[in-house]
Amino acid sequence: MGLKHPVPPSKHSCHTLIFVSSGSHNIKIGYEDYKSVSNEIIVIPAGQIFSIDDIHTAQTGYICQFHPDILIRKYGSREMLYEFDFLKISGNPKVSVPQKDSAYITSILDRLEVEYTENETADLNIVQSYLITLFYEMNKNAVKTKQNISAASILSNKFKELIHANIKSHHQVNYYASLLHVSPNHLNKSVKSETGKTAAKWIEETVLLEAKYLLFQTAFSISEIAIQSGFEDHSYFSRFFKKHEGITPVQYRKLIDKS
Repeated sequence: MGLKHPVPPSKHSCHTLIFVSSGSHNIKIGYEDYKSVSNEIIVIPAGQIFSIDDIHTAQTGYICQFHPDILIRKYGSREMLYEFDFLKISGNPKVSVPQKDSAYITSILDRLEVEYTENETADLNIVQSYLITLFYEMNKNAVKTKQNISAASILSNKFKELIHANIKSHHQVNYYASLLHVSPNHLNKSVKSETGKTAAKWIEETVLLEAKYLLFQTAFSISEIAIQSGFEDHSYFSRFFKKHEGITPVQYRKLIDKS
């Protein structure tokens, strides 16, 4: 499996696939908690912040990372990017694998491992072919979007994709509502009806998550982190952080250093 220690708030430029073949696995993706058990796959989309608090040493399985561009090489296309819901920020990251299909998934992952461990340079055509096969095997069992999906659900998914792309510079519901051509009130109500949280709450939590990631994983000063989190005034950033976390960014970083 490869995981031996807890993972603090982190993100990668690659997609990360975790296939648990035995045991269980707890992971936080964004602000959502997921527990994956035997024969389940969790996909963390590129750029999404995640963390793992507890490591189960009895767990076995695979971790596979791949760049998003792998789908637009020789045997793929940009259209293929939209076929796999589990690769999207707004998609369902969890895929259950029936026992009868588990051997297929395992054999593909074993073949990918061989390609990287036994060759000085991996053949990306082979890697792409196996990954595409893996994705279609997963797609058979992924939770499909209902054909009669509600307008509120479509709007919420588009909103989540937009805040992921723009959170470092835009924190206002009005901004996202204008991009989606709806009123701020309609956006708040639609997102809350689908997720249980208003659009404003989603924005606040995403800002905090980005700030925690920067405090955890970088040596930037608080002022630099404030700017990268979309705040021109680092004092306002500190007040915002303390309001929602109960401690200042400086205190949060000290807690990290002690852990």
